[in-house]
Amino acid sequence: HSAPPKKIVAPTVSQINAEYVTQLWCVWEAVLPVLIHYFFLFRFAIRKIMLLEFSQYLENYLWINYSPEVSSKAYLMSICCMVNEKFRENVPAWEIFQKKPEHFPFFFKCILEASLVENDSEYSLHEQTVLLLLLDHCFNSLEVDLIRAQVQQLISLPMWMALQPKRLEQELKKTPKLRKFWNLIKKNDEKMDEEARMRAYQERRFLSQLIQKFISVLKSIPVSGPISMDKVHYCERFIELMLDLEALLPTRRWFNTVLDDSHLVVHCYLSSLAKREKEGHLFCQLLDMLKFYTGFEINDQTGNALTENEMTTIHYDRITSLQRAAFAHFPELYDFALSNVAAVDTRDSLVKLFGPLSSNVLHQVASYLCLLPSLPEGEDSSYEKEFLLELLVSRHERRISQIQQLNQMPLYPTEKIIWDENIVPTEYYSGEGCLALPKLNLQFLTLHDYLLRNFNLFRLESTYEIRQDIEDSVSRMKPWLSEYGGVVFGGWARMAQPIVSFTVVEVAKPNIGENWPMRVRADVTINLNVRDNIKDEWEGLRKHDVCFLITVRPTQPYGTKFDRRQPFVEQIGLVYVRGCEIQGMLDEKGRVIEEDLKGIAEHTEYFWIQTSINKT
Repeated sequence: HSAPPKKIVAPTVSQINAEYVTQLWCVWEAVLPVLIHYFFLFRFAIRKIMLLEFSQYLENYLWINYSPEVSSKAYLMSICCMVNEKFRENVPAWEIFQKKPEHFPFFFKCILEASLVENDSEYSLHEQTVLLLLLDHCFNSLEVDLIRAQVQQLISLPMWMALQPKRLEQELKKTPKLRKFWNLIKKNDEKMDEEARMRAYQERRFLSQLIQKFISVLKSIPVSGPISMDKVHYCERFIELMLDLEALLPTRRWFNTVLDDSHLVVHCYLSSLAKREKEGHLFCQLLDMLKFYTGFEINDQTGNALTENEMTTIHYDRITSLQRAAFAHFPELYDFALSNVAAVDTRDSLVKLFGPLSSNVLHQVASYLCLLPSLPEGEDSSYEKEFLLELLVSRHERRISQIQQLNQMPLYPTEKIIWDENIVPTEYYSGEGCLALPKLNLQFLTLHDYLLRNFNLFRLESTYEIRQDIEDSVSRMKPWLSEYGGVVFGGWARMAQPIVSFTVVEVAKPNIGENWPMRVRADVTINLNVRDNIKDEWEGLRKHDVCFLITVRPTQPYGTKFDRRQPFVEQIGLVYVRGCEIQGMLDEKGRVIEEDLKGIAEHTEYFWIQTSINKT
């Protein structure tokens, strides 16, 4: 766990007045080259950008003086950084562009061209990450007419020209009315002059080309050794952009097919970054969210939510089409072709069946399903076998429904979630990095999507409060390493007590269709050698009240002072956190004490609890 992020303090009035930029503000005509140099000198330092935003750099100078004649890389990046800063501070960003909209199409075109630059010397990855963030803000601002007019040229039916010809034909067959629109698009293209047609083609292929560029950056990251964090941040922001495009119906409708045709998710899961535990942690969390939304239970064309039966039908259609292809063209897959679906649609079964096949055969199978271009006769596949196998397996393996996923979540948060800064940020989150959290947009895919996003955010908000309580109580307990290797507590907390004994008394059988126990019950003994008012609070605990069982294995010797500025888990030696629910209080003979007799209990309390099951 990394150290908690530092709080970014806004500059004071005296600091603003003392800044070099403020002193230049009275001479607008001469200030631009100096400001741009000043801006790049500090490599987009957040404090300097905040200062420029306070001075209304975008409104008072940048945009009102912008034109194609003065446009440059520095000018472009300055505008992008200021717009991103406005979004970070949650202030309106597009008003100034709406007041002077005539040059916005040219500005947006420059952003698209700069985003596709391959040469790092022209635009560094750090600068391209800034551009990606601006594009993400644009795609999330479709309610603004000025933005929508530019964005809809990138996200519409014509973008399907980036699909493989066989895949395009397959998609047009699924929805016959789209063929009429497609033929109309081709007729309109023929009427365009050469320059307009090439410009339209570039816009339609933009996202597809951006995906290919991302894949090349992703493949340049090594499995081990030194790593460029600029590449990591670029990859994280790119997945966030893809996630936002998938989570909005107007953009998802056409883009989801292009994303599926690029096999981006497969490339990401097989990448070196996904295998790096530390640097790739946030990337993997964002990738899991992207995979969830690519297979979301919705009809992309109609926007209707799909039922569980309809999703099962889609899954069976995919498997049976694969079986027909195997039966007709691949004799080595006869066993697979003649098996029932339930016997072959698990990941293990598919890997066992397709694993022994050569790369060329796997490529031919994928090509028959319109997933890859046809393999020329006499040539070997240019794709690695690992990629081809994962492509077929991930597409045809049995999916877990959203309801099943929710039911498998633990009732109470565990240590893996509580101290994960990517999903439960500290109170000092500055907004600079991205988080693996759902966003509350103006639109949602379905009612279930709306409820699910709110549920996840509410659950994580509660988790944050739990983390604060645990950190406060355990820090007061001061767990230290004793001379004999055990744990000694050097302090005390009002509602935290060391456990004297812990005994599991029941592990119930799982319910039908589940793979975790229905309940786990345990006896917990604590010694309440505390003041009477605190003892009364403990005795006031009732049935169904929630407690947390915590395991600590401290490494710090007795008397060590804890530094609240350092990571909590490593300092304390916290290992496990599990939620539990009180079932009752027991007397010394193991009998449940009735509520009205609790005051007679001895100083040693016996709690009969039911622990939560970590289902993941």
